[in-house]
Amino acid sequence: MTSILIQGGQQLQGHVTISGAKNAALPILAASVLAAVGESRLTPVPWLNDVMVMLDLLQSLGAQVETDGVGTVFVRAHDLPGWEAPYELVNRMRASVLIMGPLLARLGRARISLPGGCAIGSRPIDLHLRGFVALGAEVKSNHGYVEASAKQLRGAHIYLDYPSVGATENIMMAATLAQGTTVLENAAAEPEIVNLAHFLNNMGARVSGFGTDRIEIQGVEHLAGAAQTIIPDRIEAATYLIAAVLGQGRVTVSPVDCSSLQAVLAKLRQAGCNIVSEQENTLTVLPTSALKAIDAQTMPYPGFPTDLQPQLLALLTQANGASLITETVFENRFQHVPELCRMGAQIRISGHQALVRGPSPLTSATVAASDLRAGAALVLAGLVANGQTTVTNAFHIDRGYEQIVEKLRALGAIIERIPD
Repeated sequence: MTSILIQGGQQLQGHVTISGAKNAALPILAASVLAAVGESRLTPVPWLNDVMVMLDLLQSLGAQVETDGVGTVFVRAHDLPGWEAPYELVNRMRASVLIMGPLLARLGRARISLPGGCAIGSRPIDLHLRGFVALGAEVKSNHGYVEASAKQLRGAHIYLDYPSVGATENIMMAATLAQGTTVLENAAAEPEIVNLAHFLNNMGARVSGFGTDRIEIQGVEHLAGAAQTIIPDRIEAATYLIAAVLGQGRVTVSPVDCSSLQAVLAKLRQAGCNIVSEQENTLTVLPTSALKAIDAQTMPYPGFPTDLQPQLLALLTQANGASLITETVFENRFQHVPELCRMGAQIRISGHQALVRGPSPLTSATVAASDLRAGAALVLAGLVANGQTTVTNAFHIDRGYEQIVEKLRALGAIIERIPD
């Protein structure tokens, strides 16, 4: 266990390099077990706690995993004696459930513990399981485990009640080795899904329509290892954009895919943030004279992402006027609000909405990160708070931000990590 200490009020200047996207790396790593031959070469893979858990999970199943120490992972999954994801790994990371589709397709059987992860909502895996059943699998659940089995998956027409990213990825991976064609309606369209689809196609799959709400997968007999570049982490990029705005300096952020950040950039600019694109795949934040209150609502992609709602909330504590933030994705994603209020923020929660009044002079306090993005929001608040802020439970932050302390320190922040 560690804490992060931030001395507020420092101007931020310089450049920050964005890591590969965790939410793209995890499903791509899971998909690597679909390859019966060859080697998969994945880069740049962010060195995060969640990624380490996924690598441990792949090895527990019998896959051979190697790294070069600087962001490249090699996976060979020729022989897979294991088809069960152990409780001790699944309980540490919810995304472990993504191994179920590939195992079911490759081995005809998969058993996992019901997943853990951030406590931001129920996030049931019902949609994943219904998709497997539609593909012809038998699904059983007992004693805290869920098991799926099928002699041969068969293509099906599947409609998702909600455009779940995880369900879209899991069903898409399972369908790659199914007999016939699978059509997935009301699918999620996130850039991370597009990245996964490109990897599957590089392996020999036949996936089309990705990036839209209708994905078609024509099953093939086998897949082989392939190389894939992981896209930049758009959530990390946006978090540093907000940090730069609060730091009132000139900061460049790269590499970024500006097209995947359109909803975010629109809201930040509406709030008065001075963000320009001077070079390809690069965004620059210039000093902002005054922030303005805005209203925002989280939505599935291409809407404003729920993974940036806490960080936006931290920013709006410094905006002039009253902002209304509506959370539509997760029912329990305002756990950072009481902690921000302890620092002096004026935020009132009513159901799935948060009313923020600003600007509020924030003061130092000891606050606890309840989940990954909440922790990031508290670090952002610490950058502008008067005095030294201590963010405990920093392990949550480490699940999604590679070297956040080092990157912020390089920009001029006074920040350090200490043991609890």
